[in-house]
Amino acid sequence: MAGESMASLVVTDITVGGMTCAACVRRVEKKLAKLEGVTAAVNLATGLARVSHPATVAPEDLVIAVEQAGYQAALPVRDGPTDHAEAHEGDAEARRERERLLITALLAVPVLVLSMVPALQFRNWQWLCFMLAAPVAVWSAWPFHIRALRGLRHSTATMDTLVSLGVAASFAWSVYALFLGGAGEAGMRMSFSLVPSASEGMAHLYLEAAVSVPLFVLAGRFLEARARRGTGAALRSLAELAAKKVSVKDENGERSIPIEQLGLGQVFVVRPGERVATDGRVTEGSSAVDLALVTGESRPVEVSPGSALVGGAVNAGGLLLVRATAVGADTQLARITRLVTEAQAGKARAQRLADSVAGVFVPVVLAIAATVLGFWLGAGADPQAALTACVAVLVVACPCALGLATPTALMAATGRGAQLGVLVSGPRTLEALRHVDTVVLDKTGTLTTGHMTVAKVTAIPGALGQGEVVRLAGAVEQGSEHPIGRAVTTYARRTETAAPLPDVTDFAAVPGQGVTGRVEGLTVEVGAPDEKLPCALAKALSAAEEAGHTPVVVRVDGRATALIAVGDLVRPGSYRAVERLRRLGIRPVLATGDRGAPAEAVAAALGIDEVHARCTPEDKAALVRQLREEGARVAVVGDGVNDAAALAGADLGIAMGSGTDVAIGAADLTLARGDIEALVDAVLLARRTLGTIRANLVWAFGYNVVTVPLAMVGLLDPMVAAAAMSLSSVLVVANSLRLRGWQPSGAPGRGRGTRSAKAGAR
Repeated sequence: MAGESMASLVVTDITVGGMTCAACVRRVEKKLAKLEGVTAAVNLATGLARVSHPATVAPEDLVIAVEQAGYQAALPVRDGPTDHAEAHEGDAEARRERERLLITALLAVPVLVLSMVPALQFRNWQWLCFMLAAPVAVWSAWPFHIRALRGLRHSTATMDTLVSLGVAASFAWSVYALFLGGAGEAGMRMSFSLVPSASEGMAHLYLEAAVSVPLFVLAGRFLEARARRGTGAALRSLAELAAKKVSVKDENGERSIPIEQLGLGQVFVVRPGERVATDGRVTEGSSAVDLALVTGESRPVEVSPGSALVGGAVNAGGLLLVRATAVGADTQLARITRLVTEAQAGKARAQRLADSVAGVFVPVVLAIAATVLGFWLGAGADPQAALTACVAVLVVACPCALGLATPTALMAATGRGAQLGVLVSGPRTLEALRHVDTVVLDKTGTLTTGHMTVAKVTAIPGALGQGEVVRLAGAVEQGSEHPIGRAVTTYARRTETAAPLPDVTDFAAVPGQGVTGRVEGLTVEVGAPDEKLPCALAKALSAAEEAGHTPVVVRVDGRATALIAVGDLVRPGSYRAVERLRRLGIRPVLATGDRGAPAEAVAAALGIDEVHARCTPEDKAALVRQLREEGARVAVVGDGVNDAAALAGADLGIAMGSGTDVAIGAADLTLARGDIEALVDAVLLARRTLGTIRANLVWAFGYNVVTVPLAMVGLLDPMVAAAAMSLSSVLVVANSLRLRGWQPSGAPGRGRGTRSAKAGAR
């Protein structure tokens, strides 16, 4: 059970068993809606009902309501050993269904062959077929009969009702024909035609229909179930990333404990090739980690002491000691899994229409079948032809495809999105994303890295080389907590030409001016530039200010020797992302709280024409309102607390996964990869997904519009009808399954989520 407060409502998840079509979905939702204050969204593909209800309605009452509708219901227990039990139970059910299908095939195939090939019909062949068909019509079709009777007790009809009636009518007529209609005589021969025709002086057998309907329906549902499990494979792979045990290191040494016993602040060991057990920060060691399966980042990321790690990442290099910063449901992996699960519980507008149609579909089909039977008999047609048309109508009608059109596509798309680092909150997010034409982009942390970095060093030629000047500046800045100081020190440590940083004495920091200290007998100052600069440094100063960078001057023994430009650099993927957004017809707008110069510099570098600098949170929200009033469909991308209001006020809020919890909480979509180019992937995925859903629904509706009339006028044999009905659902699921292998156009090979730890080590 997942419970969370939502404006005095509680959200509870219920697993529902026994649903076979969209009519079942509709009935469960209507039954739950009869409880006061309760609304529900039922997903046929996942078998999950997400119910919003007042706290006064107990979850157990919801379970009882579902059971009263004729279905099995239970409150799922997560994060425990029951997960494995449920998985084994699902495997056992799949084995039982496979065994039932194989036995049905062994019994049904001889009946089909003998009925369809007159040359093989030996003396008394019809009695052998009867003995083989009887267990198929009773035992193989038993699940359909039971569910049909259960629905009858609750005054409802489902897909199982149609199948059960079709099998029962075909078998009952065959029994009549064998015992009373003359078809049981020795030496009887029966021709076969795909188009029904009246018999000549002898009752026709429909044993092939009685066995083909259960055979094809069971085969179709077996293939459909396998494909549906495939659409949820990405979500299961995320769950499998969670570690079961972890090696903890403390004063007592190293020991292995269950992951549930790991607490915040504890230090654990990650060896080469192992998965990181939970979110944490490296305390010792350095390595490269593979994040492909967690965030979709295709390249290994270098980590060292102080670096943050995500649970589920693979250590591709050296030994790491990591201090846990989040455990259990608070980890990023758990949040990703939760977001994907919640997204799959939603429904697109088109699916709600399909569910409404499916709610009356089966009763209408039953009425049509009865009308067809009565019309044919009343018109003086042969009773066998009338029965054939009636059975064909019952069997060919398929509400299953209607119920599967959206959820299977959504499951495949959300799972694929998670592999690409795109986490959507539901189908409405995909619908909104498809229609977005304007994107308001924050600068800091979205288009840029979000932290200060040395962009360029300009040194005066002399006794001290550039590397030596950088080493001295980095040594002095070791004692500074200022972001610029940390950027200079980090750059100095990473510069290949610089030797290890020496110690500093007589360190002093002057607020607003800079720092000074003695290094190896030299007085080194790093601070703001003044008007007295050599020509080369003056030019570098102008270039830095034009680029929106912050310049600092390094003085050694009072002489200006270098100028270091420090800034928040543009993310490498931002250039390509903005260009791809334009090609998709989306207008980029830059809105930042930063100064005008850095904002204009970033906009110029990326080719963004519309820039809004020094924006307060209120200004960003007002900008979004203005754009929407002008008719634009606006998405906002941000990562900070100051973006939360704009995110909430936009048609679509998009948060960077590296951003604050406030921003992520206000957003509809999260880019877990921390790369703005993932936004382009999200737009393309949304368009492909909604295209797939539309194709599924067109097929689901069109199939019934075409085949039911054919069956009504007697142009469809029941056996062909059964095969067509089974195939329709399989095709819908198979079409959705194509989304699992979808790749963003223009970005081949990215975010496949299949890179191994060994590959990452290279």
